Amino acid sequence: MKICFIANTRAESIHEPRWIKWFIDRGHDVHVITPTHDDIKGAKIYPIGNTKEKSLFNFICKIVQTRKLVEKIKPDILHAHYAFGPGVFGAFSGFHPFILTALGSDILIDPSFKLKKIAVKYTLKKVDAITCDAQHIKDSMIKLGAEDRKINIIYFGTDASKFSPQKKDKTLKKKLGLDDSPVVISLRSLKPIYNIESLVMAIPIVLKQIPKAKFIIAGQGPEEKMLKDLASSLKVLDSVIFVGLIPNDNLPNYLTASNVYVSTSLSDAGLAASTAEAMACELPVIITDFGANAEWIQDGKNGFLVPMKNSKSLADKIIVLLKDKNLREKFGKKGRQLIKERLDYDTEMSKMERIYEELIKK
Repeated sequence: MKICFIANTRAESIHEPRWIKWFIDRGHDVHVITPTHDDIKGAKIYPIGNTKEKSLFNFICKIVQTRKLVEKIKPDILHAHYAFGPGVFGAFSGFHPFILTALGSDILIDPSFKLKKIAVKYTLKKVDAITCDAQHIKDSMIKLGAEDRKINIIYFGTDASKFSPQKKDKTLKKKLGLDDSPVVISLRSLKPIYNIESLVMAIPIVLKQIPKAKFIIAGQGPEEKMLKDLASSLKVLDSVIFVGLIPNDNLPNYLTASNVYVSTSLSDAGLAASTAEAMACELPVIITDFGANAEWIQDGKNGFLVPMKNSKSLADKIIVLLKDKNLREKFGKKGRQLIKERLDYDTEMSKMERIYEELIKK
């Protein structure tokens, strides 16, 4: 098939590059129209718009450029990732079959702005099929006017062969100054929606009972300085290691060097990719209780769920896990088994490939 994606392909946006790469590896002819991009080996990349300019004129230029490029590429299928932006560009191209994959914020947050809501509703009416990775995202799209029959639950999937239990990387632990300290890791971006502040505020509580504990905070974002200042004001900066954006290929080493994974996010679509990857590495997880998270984590059975913005509850669960090796191992093994059974990367992408084939036949 000749597949044309409209998607952001920057390295920090992990879902789209992985999705695109799978279809390249399957031997399909892959083209990518992208407003923000890194090169993807094997794909033909077509940058659009001015990445530094946020204006209505630039947005309209992207619509026009997308339409012209789709006419030139003549794909068998057009697939946009994210309803606002890429989805709108695809909708105005007039091309069919046209698929949209909703990523979460485009459905849960963007429509709170009137103009974005109009644009997202227009996009949902123009698509031939939609995918998302959680029931609450599907329900929200139906409220915005999407047709139930067009929506498919397709998970982004986790590569359980790449993310797997392995020996701890002693070189990495030495480099980070972890020694034999118990380690808690967060991989979410340093943006308000991921509420890393709650984790930082939990650290003094943890250190009172486990003074040697270390906290790896990965990711980039506008809150980096605020979080460092907060850690400094709480006198815990020596126990926190801000490591910046970790390339996806290096994540298994960081996860297996850790003892507990934490996600303090205030919003996600389905199970966050980093949470699934941690589970695949047999790392016990503590995540906030909202959205689809309770569908994956049974509190106290294969992980812990904590209320959003509740640093005390978060700290208490971290302490429980750091003190109980048997419980960590129990949660870890159950978590990996769940990922292998329900979130296999190749299985989910094969489902997507069949949807492409069915739409092209129609």
